[in-house]
Amino acid sequence: MTRQNYLFTSESVSEGHPDKVCDRISDEIVDLVYRETRKVKPEDAKRYADVAVSDPWKVRVACETLATTNRVVIAGEVRVPHSLLKKDKAGNVMMDAAGHPAVNPAKFKSAARKAIRDIGYEQGGFHWKKARIDVLLHGQSPDIGQGVDNAADRQGEEGAGDQGIMFGYACRETPDLMPAPIYYSHKILELLAAARHEGQGDAGRLGPDAKSQVTVRYENGEAAEVTQIVLSTQHLDASWDSKKVRKVVEPYIREALGDLKIAADCNWYINPTGKFVIGGPDGDAGLTGRKIIVDTYGGAAPHGGGAFSGKDTTKVDRSAAYAARYLAKNVVAAKLAERCTIQLSYAIGVAQPLSVYVDLHGTGAVDEAVLEKALRAVMDLSPSGIRRHLDLNKPIYAKTTAYGHFGRKPGRDGSFSWEKTDLVKALKDAVSKERALAA
Repeated sequence: MTRQNYLFTSESVSEGHPDKVCDRISDEIVDLVYRETRKVKPEDAKRYADVAVSDPWKVRVACETLATTNRVVIAGEVRVPHSLLKKDKAGNVMMDAAGHPAVNPAKFKSAARKAIRDIGYEQGGFHWKKARIDVLLHGQSPDIGQGVDNAADRQGEEGAGDQGIMFGYACRETPDLMPAPIYYSHKILELLAAARHEGQGDAGRLGPDAKSQVTVRYENGEAAEVTQIVLSTQHLDASWDSKKVRKVVEPYIREALGDLKIAADCNWYINPTGKFVIGGPDGDAGLTGRKIIVDTYGGAAPHGGGAFSGKDTTKVDRSAAYAARYLAKNVVAAKLAERCTIQLSYAIGVAQPLSVYVDLHGTGAVDEAVLEKALRAVMDLSPSGIRRHLDLNKPIYAKTTAYGHFGRKPGRDGSFSWEKTDLVKALKDAVSKERALAA
């Protein structure tokens, strides 16, 4: 039987955390490629057909970023439109030493600088204008590309860009059907970031780098109260101590927690080491993909192991994780369970998932085996099916890189489409059909 009374903790990190700076830059690259591809004119598509893409479905990005003191390195494999390639005076695309179309670094560098500026880094050791940016992107390996492209030829739909397992989760603990500890950890940092960007009093003197952590006590399986609050936040005024920082941030923390009770004996750890002036990549190097638990469910549910940021959506690490969350959220929204975990598994070059697994944690109103069949019926879980259903071939990914990929509001631009609950009726109908067949 699932435990009903316990403590559980999750952390979040801000947009200015070194790893999140790298996630942001990597996804700005993804967005740049999708955006430029959507601008391609028919005559240019024809001219550069052999060396560049003109269709968002053909985009490929696997971009990793490293950041340290006034230095950013962007590396990886890409398949991009002609506007992002290096050309000679006659307009012909140039090739690199390996025979791949050579990437023009200018727009990639510009995207990185804009991201750093938007986050708010203008400090001596990490400045959006002064940091050296190296772009080491090159053409995608044909050995990897064939796993997707050749599968499309054989099966009529693209194969998965890699093997792996992906998880989705939803529960009734919060309005967005997310676990309470990660939900509130994100919310604290979101409010502080908004106050910093808006220059709200002393909060305007906070720096971009911050981490939060919330411990929730559960009673009878429900979030009852907060017992521990941890916040470490960069501040630009070197004279501030922990007491001053707490005075600045406490109102925002209380606002973020809303109706969730703060225990009378709750421990507050605000900048527990003292000063935090030097932050971001100047204080600690950052890498893409090191905050995957922050990106998902705060440890309350499994994670498949693959990061999201810097990847186009042929990569099932990203697209199938979005699909799994979408399905799990619709299961809970349909009142088929109070909690739902879904696992999908894929093999490179194979379109349909090898397995679909559902765990309703003893809260289900339907048999898990029936639900597994219903999920396959309501959504094509091939990479192309997921991309089509959720409309993922868009420049919508930079905004996912801070405060979680899940539990967000769907945007008019198509962002966070996997957070919609528009599958409820179809799911209920599919469950009814599967039950009838089983009978």
